[in-house]
Amino acid sequence: MTSERVADVGPPGRVRTTSEQVAVTPTRRRACRHTVLALAVLVAAVCLAVRHWPVLETGALRLAVADQGWLLVGATAAGLTWPCAALAQQGAVTSRLPPGRLVATQFAASAAGHVLPAGLGAGAVNLRFLMRCGMPAGRSATAVAVKAAAGGIARGALIAVLAAACPGVLRIPSGWGGWAALVGAALGGTVLLGVRRWPRCRRALGVVLADIRAVHARPRRAAALWGGSLAFALLHALVLIAVTRAVGLPLAPALVALLYLAASCAAALLPTPGGLGSLDAALGLALAAAGAPPAAAASAVLGYRLLTMWLPLVPGLLVLGILIRRKAL
Repeated sequence: MTSERVADVGPPGRVRTTSEQVAVTPTRRRACRHTVLALAVLVAAVCLAVRHWPVLETGALRLAVADQGWLLVGATAAGLTWPCAALAQQGAVTSRLPPGRLVATQFAASAAGHVLPAGLGAGAVNLRFLMRCGMPAGRSATAVAVKAAAGGIARGALIAVLAAACPGVLRIPSGWGGWAALVGAALGGTVLLGVRRWPRCRRALGVVLADIRAVHARPRRAAALWGGSLAFALLHALVLIAVTRAVGLPLAPALVALLYLAASCAAALLPTPGGLGSLDAALGLALAAAGAPPAAAASAVLGYRLLTMWLPLVPGLLVLGILIRRKAL
């Protein structure tokens, strides 16, 4: 004779049957997985800090005698980049996102972007957040891509404006323009071929274009997308400007902003976690080429990295772990 056995004892006066225990077990397993993932994030933060401790220590010693007022300006500008990133992400979707969790997600995404190369960490965090907010996977991916594209276009526009204000600073090596045109033509041809040959590509492109039109049909969303993207790039440039002032580099603010934007675009060609190594080298070379003493240029780069990467890294990963634990991601 088969009967349903008592599997667990719940509150006084009530027992759980086997079927109820089966329903509870997946919940416990999910909680366990979230806890393990959160602990793994914390361990990764500690390992990164220990591995690169000489960089942190050297930068702290160099900046200990810098102008603290300008460093405070740089720290404030660095802190404002996350609300601007949140504004741009809100502008990339038509639905309203929870503002508190959105800003916290951008803070966590910036830390995740320093762990994985080519912005994969930040993109994955934003994608997961949008899906948790009820958006389908395809539309979430479109929103993340729209935000990234707006950021790239905003940087390109700022470079064009600042290059006109500082003539002769940027020099494109001979032959690079032809190669860039060739690569652009090849990419455009590949996209057109895919759209013409495969119906799924046409449907996907149609959905993406419909989402972009829907966002720009709302003036507030479009203003948030482009305003947040422009402000994000300008605030990062302001961080470097403030650090150069703190260490006594006599470079014009417009020149420093142009050098930062150009160096960050060049560093994107060598995708490393958070631009580690590539952005540092590009910024150092750019400042030195502009006439800054090598030691002062290195100190400025270290200060910029401390304010935008090293100091927020562990708190950002902590926030990431909390968001994962609370199932916001």
